[in-house]
Amino acid sequence: MNDIISIKDLDLDHKKVFIRCDFNVPQDDFLNITDDRRIRSAIPTIRYCLDHGCSIILASHLGRPKEISSKYSLDPIAKRLSRLLDKEIIIAKDVIGDDAKNKASTLQAGQILMLENLRFEKGETKNDKNLAKELALMAQIYINDAFGVCHRAHASVEAITEFFDENHKGAGFLLQKEIDFAINLIKRPVRPFVAVVGGSKVSGKLQALTNLLPKVDKLIIGGGMAFTFLKALGYDVGNSLLEEELLEEAYKILTKGKDLGVKIYLPVDVVTAPSCSQDAPMKFSPIQEIPNGWMGLDIGPASVRLFKEAISDAQTIWWNGPMGVFEIDKFSKGSIKMSHYISEGHATSVVGGGDTADVVARAGDADEMTFISTGGGASLELIEGKELPGIKVLRVKEN
Repeated sequence: MNDIISIKDLDLDHKKVFIRCDFNVPQDDFLNITDDRRIRSAIPTIRYCLDHGCSIILASHLGRPKEISSKYSLDPIAKRLSRLLDKEIIIAKDVIGDDAKNKASTLQAGQILMLENLRFEKGETKNDKNLAKELALMAQIYINDAFGVCHRAHASVEAITEFFDENHKGAGFLLQKEIDFAINLIKRPVRPFVAVVGGSKVSGKLQALTNLLPKVDKLIIGGGMAFTFLKALGYDVGNSLLEEELLEEAYKILTKGKDLGVKIYLPVDVVTAPSCSQDAPMKFSPIQEIPNGWMGLDIGPASVRLFKEAISDAQTIWWNGPMGVFEIDKFSKGSIKMSHYISEGHATSVVGGGDTADVVARAGDADEMTFISTGGGASLELIEGKELPGIKVLRVKEN
């Protein structure tokens, strides 16, 4: 980790600092922020810069806007951050337009400016160097504190760093914390190390599973992805979510786990229904008896007990992906109970992925987890052993 340039390595005193944050937070239909964890996570880096007499320019994306729209404005984010910091946030009406440039150029020490949604500029997702240069010209120092987008080669994440030398760019506290947890998890886990993996699809987690297998002592597989593994073992999974094209890969993972001596746990019963809706009738079915035309939508009580037993002696737990369709109350019980059991244990618990973080928040267990990652895709790719574009450009170059 010491090869990443840190915010602490930089001379920040009275400098103008550009901080790439990840304020891509969930909002309701009225644009009220429903979870401000990502905003709160940026505060240590912002306060550190304020303590050094910096003027600060904050930049983030929000959602995936196809065009400029008030629905994707960072206005509500600025207001929430202003309350959290108890400090005025100056808001720019654009990203690199006249308003943003004028406000950035006249920014005084201790003042904070928030640019509009970076993705209002088409060049952001295209890693456009011209956009990156315009952003870079606003400040003397670049700090990346947006782990959630580090797996994206975007203008404000990768291209922008070309315009700052090693003494003028670095990682913020949140980004460093995320990297530390991921690296320690893979290289130095306290054992027994248990990975709990769920979510809908195997395809998105295939590489992570392959990379984790030689490193874990136990692997628990739940969620929709479990049915591909169950089908690979010859079970009839009814109308449950299934990736037919990955049956062979799933079987290979099970076989490799056996060869490595890794204990792999799959559901033994599931909550089934004829359709994925709150109104559908439901029942508990052993996995051998999923009714024809019905689908599994959550792990059942026997699976919950089995998984609880499997994590009871764990010293390190990495959890990525819910155990069922947790957004629908009647199919959320398995995920909620897993959250309770993981949070109640003595293990170092690392939660990755937005959906999993939502489950933990819904279960009221957020404060009991050791660490909740702010980046789903980025977290997975680090676990896969990939070099993330946003992190690679902050490494100290070897002479």
